[in-house]
Amino acid sequence: MSRPDQADYMLRAAATGVGRLYKRQLVDLLDVREGHTVLDAGCGPGTDLPTLAERVGDDGTVIGVDRDPAMLAQARERTRELRRVEVREGDVLDLPVDPGTVDRAKIDRVLMHVDDPATALAQLHRVTRPGARVGLAEPDWDTLVVDAEDLETSRAFTRYTTVEVVRHATVGRSLARLAERAGFGVEAVLAHTPVFRDVEEADHTLGLGRNMEAAIAAGYVDPERGRRWFADLSRGAFFASFTLVTVICSR
Repeated sequence: MSRPDQADYMLRAAATGVGRLYKRQLVDLLDVREGHTVLDAGCGPGTDLPTLAERVGDDGTVIGVDRDPAMLAQARERTRELRRVEVREGDVLDLPVDPGTVDRAKIDRVLMHVDDPATALAQLHRVTRPGARVGLAEPDWDTLVVDAEDLETSRAFTRYTTVEVVRHATVGRSLARLAERAGFGVEAVLAHTPVFRDVEEADHTLGLGRNMEAAIAAGYVDPERGRRWFADLSRGAFFASFTLVTVICSR
């Protein structure tokens, strides 16, 4: 099965009830104020840039950084009428931002994909001012649970996700430790548990069918058993969840 368009995936995930709730809380805890310079590192299609621009007002600046051309195109289109937003091409491992110029920064579901999360956090430390606040949000995919009568196949699905699908599948639990090592002070650590009761929403967000087929191809799950597991998810009440960790740090 083909992978979904990444920009579309991120936009749809952000629009869910789960996405709106944790994103609103992350921005609230950042305490973005008028006149601030705010960095969204790995901004994707720019989902959060308009919200940040509203909070910094006419005297502030919002900088969105991403390395993917398709993401950058959508972010620029989304913010083309917002004069205080700058969308820059760059990598979170080498941010195109001057040292000590950022008052608030966030990185949201990006560290699990990068080559080296510690380097990304070191970059955030480099570009933020003393007294700045930084928000981090990442899942811990080891906590992914999918209810099914075939419990062993559910466990095999989670194991495949953590070993093969996500580069740093457990970075969520490590955020506070990594932030301290990068030189930040940890102010708050929050754990959210998104719950999915709709199998179609879960399939989109968690890649149930797509990743089960990949797990079968990789030999993690017997083909007949894996396809029966996926088909059975649509029969009766559905439940899946995972843990999303948010950490608020100070510079």
